[in-house]
Amino acid sequence: MRTKHISRVITLTLAGVLMTMMTWAQGDKANRPSPPATASGKIKDATITINYSSPSVKGRQVWDPSGTLAPYGKVWRAGANEATIFETDKDIKVEGKTLPAGKYSLFAIPDQKEWKIIFNSQTGQWGIKRGGEANRDPANDVLTVSVKPATAPMTERLVYNVTGKGVVLKWETVEVPIAIQ
Repeated sequence: MRTKHISRVITLTLAGVLMTMMTWAQGDKANRPSPPATASGKIKDATITINYSSPSVKGRQVWDPSGTLAPYGKVWRAGANEATIFETDKDIKVEGKTLPAGKYSLFAIPDQKEWKIIFNSQTGQWGIKRGGEANRDPANDVLTVSVKPATAPMTERLVYNVTGKGVVLKWETVEVPIAIQ
């Protein structure tokens, strides 16, 4: 009888520890320095959703040719932590090119006068490799488009907005509109 009671106490204790660990794990992402964020909206009859982690400027130079946060001319994960996810429930035209309905990792190659926006079919990966380069396999690129950045008022935290005309990335003093139909 005593052994049965001890087994029950141990089982309940282990269950309690497991539940506590699961609760901590769920709250962990919200407490990151670059917390998760979602932008969602309709463009015509398509629902667009972007899941990303939102880093802050924190006094740093974001768009820097020397390569500190989002270096010019190099692939960037378009957010922080896990690769940014772009999802559409309908086929859409991005900058005039067809993107089939689906879920994609979103990457960018920033530059002063023109950005490349890359939709990649591999999802679920961490945004960068151990060496610091973007965790993107070019063999999985589905669509690449060119867009023009613009100067904008200061935005401390990276944000995506889904508008009736497309998606806009805003961070620091840069705004990058991506036309979608």
